Amino acid sequence: MSAEPDVSVVIPTCNRPHLAARAVGSALAQTHRDLEVVVVVDGPDEDTARTLAGIGDPRLRVIVLPERGRAPHARNVGARAARGRYTALLDDDDEWLPEKIAVQLGLAAASAARLPVVASRLINRTPRADSIMPRRLPGPGEPLSEYFTVRRGLFYGDGFIQTSTILAPTELLRRIPFTEDLRRQQELDWALRVIREDDVELIYAPEPLVLWHQDEDRERISLQNPYEEQLEWLRGSRHLFTPRAYAAFALSVLSSMAAPSRQRRHFRELLAEARRNGRPGTLDYLTHLQIWALPPALRHRLRDLVVGRRSTTTEAREPVDVA
Repeated sequence: MSAEPDVSVVIPTCNRPHLAARAVGSALAQTHRDLEVVVVVDGPDEDTARTLAGIGDPRLRVIVLPERGRAPHARNVGARAARGRYTALLDDDDEWLPEKIAVQLGLAAASAARLPVVASRLINRTPRADSIMPRRLPGPGEPLSEYFTVRRGLFYGDGFIQTSTILAPTELLRRIPFTEDLRRQQELDWALRVIREDDVELIYAPEPLVLWHQDEDRERISLQNPYEEQLEWLRGSRHLFTPRAYAAFALSVLSSMAAPSRQRRHFRELLAEARRNGRPGTLDYLTHLQIWALPPALRHRLRDLVVGRRSTTTEAREPVDVA
């Protein structure tokens, strides 16, 4: 490895040594070898430190934080410690396919932007089946806040960005760090702030390069529903959304967080929020209604049927129609 590798891989982790070791293994197995892996252990964790010490690859560095500060803080610490020109983010419960970094570096090199951010599709693996996300890539001139939030189907969204797919210039991650007190939508918040910069371009690799493990019997930040926190974030981030995107987020993502409470005041509150500060469409209203009318398990089964989830990894790795 060179004194300054091309890429620094930042993996935040806490009390999940076997998952962290799996993530590290997928990073070290990349076909692009000139990289370092920086694992930021979020607070004292002897089991994880011991497991990682057994890997024995000189490209691996481990930083143990003195106290817990959650994943966004650990990512920011890792970006500040990174030595590579680019930093790639990897959650400890995800894996990369072997050519991820090589493909993304090629796309970054072909970009005319000074600070290209490269994401990719991923294989979304649940106990039920595999599917490829996002279903489509941004269209020419499409506002990215609308790409991320506006639905074209009743039971699913099309646009998506996930932390483990992101490769970005280290300089950019230091200039625009992750919001550290946000439990959900961390990558959406970061991406919407970053794309406002004049020298930034967001690029997607069309093939899936990440394996996103959605183990539904395991505690995940993404399964938490901090409704009040997220509504406050949306209101404070209104400038990042078009009116169409603002309404779509309120009546889909926030609606999904509020619906388990069965408090009708939240149902009405979100309708008012979308109308007052956004521009909802017919599908947004229908999405809001079905989220509150159907039990979550039934909605998930219907979504799987509609999007045509594939049952094998081999099928999931076939070429994807981006139309």
